[in-house]
Amino acid sequence: MPKYLIPAAALLLAACAGVPVADDAEDRADRAREAARPDTGSDATVVTEAWLSAMTPEDNIDSPAAWVSPEGRVLVIATAKATDRLVVYDGATGETLRHVGRSGAGEGEFDRPNGVAVVDDLLFVVERDNRRVQVLRLPGFSHVASFGNDEFEKPYGIWVNRGAASYEVYVTDAYMAGEDAQGEDILPPLAELDRRVHRFAVSTSGDGLSVRSLGAFGDTSPKGALRVVESLWGDAANDRLLVAEEDETYANEFKVYDLQGRFSGRTFGGDFLKAQAEGIMLKTCADGSGWWLTTEQGKGRTVFHLFDRATLAHVGAVAGKSVANTDGIWLHDVPSARFPEGALYAVHDDQGVVALDWRDIAGALDLHACPRK
Repeated sequence: MPKYLIPAAALLLAACAGVPVADDAEDRADRAREAARPDTGSDATVVTEAWLSAMTPEDNIDSPAAWVSPEGRVLVIATAKATDRLVVYDGATGETLRHVGRSGAGEGEFDRPNGVAVVDDLLFVVERDNRRVQVLRLPGFSHVASFGNDEFEKPYGIWVNRGAASYEVYVTDAYMAGEDAQGEDILPPLAELDRRVHRFAVSTSGDGLSVRSLGAFGDTSPKGALRVVESLWGDAANDRLLVAEEDETYANEFKVYDLQGRFSGRTFGGDFLKAQAEGIMLKTCADGSGWWLTTEQGKGRTVFHLFDRATLAHVGAVAGKSVANTDGIWLHDVPSARFPEGALYAVHDDQGVVALDWRDIAGALDLHACPRK
C-alpha cells in the first residue's frame, strides 16, 4: 500500500509491538499505519478459512493471483515486496511450491513487486521500484515483455481487461510531490492528480507482445480525485472501473470511473468501511448479476464487504477467523476439486495467503445461486 504522512511516533509503536520491520522507509511507514488500524472493524459474519499458507514475514507478501495449469492444478502466485520474488502456493492446500525471481532489473528479476494479475497464460507483475510491468509466460515463468518505464513514477495495482483480440491494462500510479521535513510523502495538489491511472493496449506479436500507451487519467475535483491509490478492478460489461481510495485522512471508499477514465460522480463504501479500502474483485453470474468483493484492511481482522454488481448496494460482510491486515485479494472463479464454486485468496498480515471457499461466503450471506457463463 502507498505511504502517506505517517507520524514518527507510530513508527516507534510498530517497533515496540514487535512487528517485523522491512528495509525501506515506506515499508516502515506502512507497518506503522497497520499498527494504528482498528482491531475489529465492521460487523461481519465469520467463516473459517479453508487453509492458511506458511507464514514468511521476511517476504512482505502483497498481492496474489491464481492460474490453472494444463494438468488442472491451481497455482496461487503472490508478490513478495521485501525479497523481490514471487511465492507460488498450491491453490488446494496452501503448500509453498517454489520461489521465482531475484533482485534486479533484468528479465525475470524484480524490484519491489506489488500488483499482480493473470490472464490466459500471461502473468503481469507491477514492480514499483523498477517502474514497470513485467509480463511472464506460465507455467515456466519465462520473460515475455516489460513496459511502462517511460510512463510510471510509482506504480502499484493492476487490472487487465481481456478483449476479443487484445488486452487493455490499467495500472495505478501513486506518485507524490516530494517529502516534508520529516521525510514523509507530500500529497500533490488536486490539479496534479490527473495521471493516477495509466492505460495500455497490449496484443500478441509473435512470441512477444506489442504495447501501446493509451495515456493516463484522474479526476481533479474534490469528490473524484484519486488521492492515494493502489487497488482497482473493472467491469467491462457495465463500463465501470472501481478504484480504492486509500487516503484514510479523506475517506475509506471506492470511486466509480468508466473504462475511458471519466469519473462517474459516484462513490460508495464510505458508510460501511471502518478501515482502509484495499483489494477489489468482481464475481459475475451468467444472468449479468454478481457482486463486488472489497477489502477493509483492519489490523486485527480483515472484513470483506460485498456490494451488488449493478446497484452497488451493500449486500453484507464476511471475515475469516484468522485473516487480517489484507492488502491484495484474488477471486479464482474457476471450479476445482477442492473449491467447486471457486475461492477467494487473500493476503494475511504481509506474511502469507489464506483461502476462503466461495460456498462458505455465499452461504453466510444467503446469496443467490450464481451460474457461470
